[in-house]
Amino acid sequence: MTNLSVNINKVALIRNARGGDFPNLVQIAKDCEKFGAQGITVHPRPDERHVRYNDIPLLKKEVTTEFNIEGNPNKKFLNLVTQNCPHQCTLVPDAPDALTSNSGWDTIKNKHFLKDVIAQLHEKNIRVSIFIDTEAKNIEGAKEVGADRIEFYTGPYAEQFFINKQEIIKPYIECAKLAHNIGLGINAGHDLNLDNLHFFISNVPNVLEVSIGHALISDSLYYGLHNTIQLYLRQLK
Repeated sequence: MTNLSVNINKVALIRNARGGDFPNLVQIAKDCEKFGAQGITVHPRPDERHVRYNDIPLLKKEVTTEFNIEGNPNKKFLNLVTQNCPHQCTLVPDAPDALTSNSGWDTIKNKHFLKDVIAQLHEKNIRVSIFIDTEAKNIEGAKEVGADRIEFYTGPYAEQFFINKQEIIKPYIECAKLAHNIGLGINAGHDLNLDNLHFFISNVPNVLEVSIGHALISDSLYYGLHNTIQLYLRQLK
């Protein structure tokens, strides 16, 4: 079964709106685990509008499932990750002013940079995943720079799901086969939800993990966090 990692950035956004510590991010992470999530994901951004840098040590201490930190690997981010050593670091090429992640890496153009970053993370025994589009050359490039996994950027899939899901799923299927054949693990994330998740997992082979935040936290407003996590786990079965 594909693992569910809950991205708790939107919970941090709600907390930050009032300047206090409610809802408590560490307690939310622990509750997500208790309710069945197999991992916790955070994406600290330079402006700290979501998860703050000082949240990371607290989460690292308490998270008992897989802890995944994702973000653009600038110097400050890399220092944060290597000091706290999560199970996985997902490298995302989002600009500092980006509203959300919206594209994958060009692993050819950024080959030397990514090699250096991944080597630093591997020195700390941190598994590295690269956020990537469905382009064969960039998946092959991910292998060349030393990544352990790729994370498919599923924004385009979500956008086209209700228009032509049979067509939009094809490049993900082909690229997943390629990644698996060259020894890369496969994750997926961005705009996956209760409508489109099961179809994706049922058709794309060898997906080890999905990271879901915005949709899951939004659904929990209606269904409650415990029930919502169960609904997502059901889609993954």
